[in-house]
Amino acid sequence: MSTKEKIESLREELRQHNYNYYTLDNPTITDFEFDMKLKSLQELEAKHPEFYDANSPSLRVGGAVTKSFETVVHEHRMYSLDNSYSKEDLLDWEKRIKKLVDGPITYVCELKYDGASISLTYENGKLLRAVTRGDGFQGDDVTTNIRTINTVPLILKGDYPEKIDIRGEIVLPFDGFNKMNEERVAAGEEPYKNPRNTASGSLKLQDSAETAKRPLECLLYNIEGRGTGIKTQFENLEKARNWGFKAPSDAKLVNSIDEVLEFVNYWDNARHDLPYETDGVVIKVNSLFQQQELGYTSKAPRWAMAYKFKAEQVSTRLNSISYQVGRTGAITPVANLEPVALAGTIVKRASLHNADQIEKLDIRINDAVFVEKGGEIIPKIIAVDLSKRRQGSQSTVYISKCPECHHELVRTEGDAKHYCLNYNGCNPQVIGRIQHYISRKAMDIEGLGDETVALLVNAGLISNYSDLYVLKKTDVLPLERMAEKSADKLIAGIEASKQIPFERVLYAIGIRFVGETVAKKLAKHFKSIDALSIANIDELISVDEIGEKIAESVVEFFSIKANHDMVQRLKMFGVQLELSTDVLANQTNRLEGQIFVVSGVFHTVSRNELKQLIENNGGKVASSISSKTTYVVAGDKMGPSKRTKAEALGVPIILENDFFQIL
Repeated sequence: MSTKEKIESLREELRQHNYNYYTLDNPTITDFEFDMKLKSLQELEAKHPEFYDANSPSLRVGGAVTKSFETVVHEHRMYSLDNSYSKEDLLDWEKRIKKLVDGPITYVCELKYDGASISLTYENGKLLRAVTRGDGFQGDDVTTNIRTINTVPLILKGDYPEKIDIRGEIVLPFDGFNKMNEERVAAGEEPYKNPRNTASGSLKLQDSAETAKRPLECLLYNIEGRGTGIKTQFENLEKARNWGFKAPSDAKLVNSIDEVLEFVNYWDNARHDLPYETDGVVIKVNSLFQQQELGYTSKAPRWAMAYKFKAEQVSTRLNSISYQVGRTGAITPVANLEPVALAGTIVKRASLHNADQIEKLDIRINDAVFVEKGGEIIPKIIAVDLSKRRQGSQSTVYISKCPECHHELVRTEGDAKHYCLNYNGCNPQVIGRIQHYISRKAMDIEGLGDETVALLVNAGLISNYSDLYVLKKTDVLPLERMAEKSADKLIAGIEASKQIPFERVLYAIGIRFVGETVAKKLAKHFKSIDALSIANIDELISVDEIGEKIAESVVEFFSIKANHDMVQRLKMFGVQLELSTDVLANQTNRLEGQIFVVSGVFHTVSRNELKQLIENNGGKVASSISSKTTYVVAGDKMGPSKRTKAEALGVPIILENDFFQIL
């Protein structure tokens, strides 16, 4: 046997033993025997570097150091999930989806493990890339660290397609988490707070050898890609197991919401015996064809719903109330609590939302209060234990002046929050707007974080986000913890932000109520900041899904001279304030005013590509047929109820080729 063959044989043998131990929980050799085989492989690879393989089992131990993690755009967007908390929520969801698809619907119930989402890309059966969820559109390349996780196969088994994306959750089992904390306490270090945050933080460690020391696991839940031959979500899980992944065996195929609730009720108690953190159940429509028919909202798939387990509650004491100022001037009251353990973390603060909430619950200083984590993430006060209220306690009087700049607060009719209107003179607002501008979903300026923004403002170097573009290296070097390389990176990041596309710049400048989706719609319709800045309320409302509240906010923003001047400065510095010629070249108004419903399976283009073509040419894609629908574009397997409804309403049904002729 040649040296190359010996190396390949050892690699394959170790992969199989690794799979038996970590995925099947059925080891066939001792740990000592495994270590000896691994040592033999490492020695052979060290002597023969010409046979290096990035997916060798020897690299599971890590060692590579990553100074910064490259941002990668997801080929298939990673959506978030809508949440439900009751049977009524699930029944409402079921009603909605039954209106949109034909035939009986079955569901797959899966436990919602609490960890860090990951997307794994395989080409020709080999792990190519691992990317964190990030904002759903793009994430960080953490491949080096992911390779150290034993339940992530480096090479797939069986009949895999040429390219595939696997979605999963990186989790830290309780046993491993507790052992890590015992070691930290013995070393005189602070213990980690909870498994979820520790798992997430492990993926961004610079030294992959440190990641390798942590007993992380990867639990798979979805497959994205073409040519899989998979027709259902349940098959997705089975196929993932066949390829070598650890896909949880707790998933169950059910036929009704009542069966879903049986699954939920069972695991609400049984989850406490599981080796991992869970916070609910994910219910998915089983048929992948029906999933395609249902599609997505701007944030989540219509075909899936997360059912959250009832939140854990604890009692503690309210020590004081403080007030925070947001970037829009909104005031948020915050409860400062006697520290208490809740759902795996120590809770010291909780949002009180607004003055109405304080009045409704009659919350007072020194009250005993019940706290829970809304969706097991954000702590909130849900009630006061009046039986423990101290004699002589005083009702809470909401502040009337800004806690930062002492400007008089204003509350408009119909608005739950109080606002500080000292737009340019209130430090937290100034800092908050710039922090929003440089954030990942906005300008994503590398080398510039929230803390540095605060340092720049407090040092008098910037007072708004347009000031960023006049910063020099010599300006930022004196800042605390600012080394020469960091300064170079910051200045380069600011310069690179001039290439960020217009729709993200529009989101970044921070117009109230203009989120990512609205910014895209406005950018696409008006095509430049100049056209948007002179639009009146009627023109804005005429844009699809733009209501009066958003329209008024846009008009108000551009009516403020300081905002107008900032936008002009951004333009002068070369920031993208109009759609690029490439984007404009792919857009027309040929389908303006027309509404399309897309149904079935298509051959020339994918369903998503077809929808994109409609939107790029000024049309609107709707999920259900109505009297306002212009055309139904029908592919193979179009649902009979959609056809019946279209015919009843007199809506023309066209084929794929007909659509391209219209274009």
